[in-house]
Amino acid sequence: MITTILTILFLIVVALLALSIFRTRRMAAEAARLVPQAGEVVSVAGGRVHYVDLGPKDAQTLVMIHGLSGQLQHFTYALAGLLAQQYRVIVVDRPGCGYSTRDSDALADPAEQGRMIGEALDRLGVERPVLVGHSLGGAVSLAMAMDRPDWVGALALLCPATQHEDAVPEVFKGILVKSPLVRRLIGATIAVPMAAATKDRVLGIVFHPESPSQDFMIRAGGALGLRPKAFVAASSDAVALRDAGKAQSARYESELRVPGGILFGAADGILSPAVHGHTMQVHGLEYETLEGRGHMIPMTAPADCADFIRRMAAKAA
Repeated sequence: MITTILTILFLIVVALLALSIFRTRRMAAEAARLVPQAGEVVSVAGGRVHYVDLGPKDAQTLVMIHGLSGQLQHFTYALAGLLAQQYRVIVVDRPGCGYSTRDSDALADPAEQGRMIGEALDRLGVERPVLVGHSLGGAVSLAMAMDRPDWVGALALLCPATQHEDAVPEVFKGILVKSPLVRRLIGATIAVPMAAATKDRVLGIVFHPESPSQDFMIRAGGALGLRPKAFVAASSDAVALRDAGKAQSARYESELRVPGGILFGAADGILSPAVHGHTMQVHGLEYETLEGRGHMIPMTAPADCADFIRRMAAKAA
């Protein structure tokens, strides 16, 4: 009798896993249909970088690097278009995100992501770019500025992750999976259906106190988050950022020499403006805030961000 019950339970678990895998694959295929590849891809050591190249090719170059669980559409949603008449604007999918790839989870380290993006930009003939990094993209931009200080022209960081923190925002605790094998198992089975079921609540937290964009899933590329690849990338990104944060922040005092500044939403509930913005003034970066704004200012306050970026770009000139 006990053996029969265990067999039935085992079959039920197998059936549920099979259903989850089927749903995951179907949703991933639909995401790719809804948000197809927007630009070109360049091969680099360790993977491929997907990018969109806007504006005049002979103008000063802005390079936009998105944050955790994001894709380049976070910038093409509104901000890139405001700047593309004046600047060459290159918007990238970070390695592993969107339509970019990386060969291993070890390449989630911010410095490694910066190396891959920098190699792609070298292939495009970019020199002295202004790095516009949002959230985790800010940590990648800072790593690039310290690793290639004579090549980076300026920093224009939006709500960047600049400091080591043991704790992670509550909304991201579910992706903090250390084992590469376990994160791939979760990604292939339950992560995508759970992300679809909780997306409205998660977006509400990430955008708070502002309202999420109604067309976020398509125009901002949010549907691309409903793929196993997206969960694996976000999980390895979150773990790598926490592991590398202390060593990276220790470098600022002696190695951060690139001019620029930081703009935060004063009501950012994901990354503390005081911890990640105010503290960087001692390292030569200007610090500004937007009252009543949250973490997603590239989409909710594009005009303010564009004005800030223009002023930071002038420092490179």
